Amino acid sequence: MPYRAIALTHLPQYPQLTPPMRSVLERMARAPYPPMYTLSPAEAKSNYELGSGVLEVPKAELARIEDFSIEARDGYRIPARLYAPVRDRLPVLLYFHGGGFTIGSIASHDTLCRELSRLSNCAVVSVDYRLAPEHRFPVAVEDAWDATAWLARHGQGLGVDAGRLALGGDSAGGTLAAVCALMARDQGLPVALQLLFYPGVAANQDAASHGRFAHGLVLERAHIDWFFAQYIPHEQREDWRFAPLNAPDVEGVAPAWFGLAEFDPLVDDGIAYADKLRAAGVAVDLEIYRGVTHEFIKMGRALREARQAHADAARALQQALT
Repeated sequence: MPYRAIALTHLPQYPQLTPPMRSVLERMARAPYPPMYTLSPAEAKSNYELGSGVLEVPKAELARIEDFSIEARDGYRIPARLYAPVRDRLPVLLYFHGGGFTIGSIASHDTLCRELSRLSNCAVVSVDYRLAPEHRFPVAVEDAWDATAWLARHGQGLGVDAGRLALGGDSAGGTLAAVCALMARDQGLPVALQLLFYPGVAANQDAASHGRFAHGLVLERAHIDWFFAQYIPHEQREDWRFAPLNAPDVEGVAPAWFGLAEFDPLVDDGIAYADKLRAAGVAVDLEIYRGVTHEFIKMGRALREARQAHADAARALQQALT
C-alpha cells in the first residue's frame, strides 16, 4: 500500500474519516513494512511500485496503449505512454505522476491514466520524468516542460489533437502541471485546462493543514521532509518552479480544476493556490473530497470518493477539451 507508515494511535484524532478510509489506514498500519522515509530512495521506489496497484480499480481495456519516448533538451529520451479509448484523433491530457519527485512512474499510475482516458473519451500521455535524488531540481521541471513543448509540436504525428491540450498531475505531478501551465502562458502555447489532484504548491510547510494532519495519515510530515531532501536544497525552495504559490503573476494562465483531499497536509496550500488564481481572474473549479486522505485517487477499489474524483476530473476534461 502507498507509503506504509501509519500509526494506529493517531487515528482517534480524525473521527471524520470515512469508515472505508479508516479501514484502509488500519490495514496500512498493520502491514509489516518500515516507513518509506526510513528507506533508501531505491528501496522506496521499489516498495511504492509493488504496492501502488493494491487498491486501484480494475485496469480498463483501451483501443490504444502505446509506449514511446520524448527527447529532452540534454538528449535524454523521456519514456512516455499514450492511452486512448478509440483510434480517432482525440484531444489530449499530458499527465505527470505523483511521488514527491522521488518515487512513482508510468507503471504506478497506469490504472489511473487508463481510467481518466476511458471516462473522458480523451487521449492521455503519461510522462516518466526523471526522479531524485539522481536528478535533482530543476530536472523534473525541465523534463515536464520539454514533454509539453514536444507534444504541442508533434501531437499530430502521435495521432492526437494537441491543439486541444490539458495538463494534469497528482501531488508532485500536480506541481509540474501547474508550473508547465505558467510556462505555456509565457510561451503563448494554448492550454485548455490544468487538472490538479492535491498539488504541492508551497515552498514550506507553514499552512495550518500541515500541522493538523502531520501524523497518522497517508502523507506525513516526515514523508514531505524526506521527499524535499531528496529533490531540492533549502536555498532553492522559494523558486516558483518548485512552489507555484510564489509565482509573481498568474494572470492569463489556463483554467484550473482542483481535486483536493480533506485530510491532507497539502489541502490548505491547494486552496490558497486556487484563491490566487481566482484573484487573478482565472476560472477555477475546486472540489474537496471529504473524509479521505492524500493518495485517495489511487484507492478506487476501496473508496467511492476516488471513483467520484475520477468521474469529476473526466467531466472537467470533456468540458474543457471537446
